[in-house]
Amino acid sequence: MENKKITRKEALKKIEKHGKYMALTALSTYLILQPKQAQAASPAAPGTGF
Repeated sequence: MENKKITRKEALKKIEKHGKYMALTALSTYLILQPKQAQAASPAAPGTGF
């Protein structure tokens, strides 16, 4: 197995290609998880438990 080394410039070009996808994925994950955390922290609905 060969150890291929790339330069910093080549690495930045590769990241640039996938940057939009990574940003969209991070934003989607944040938006999906945020409401669940807020819901878990909210108190129970009033009038339950009779």
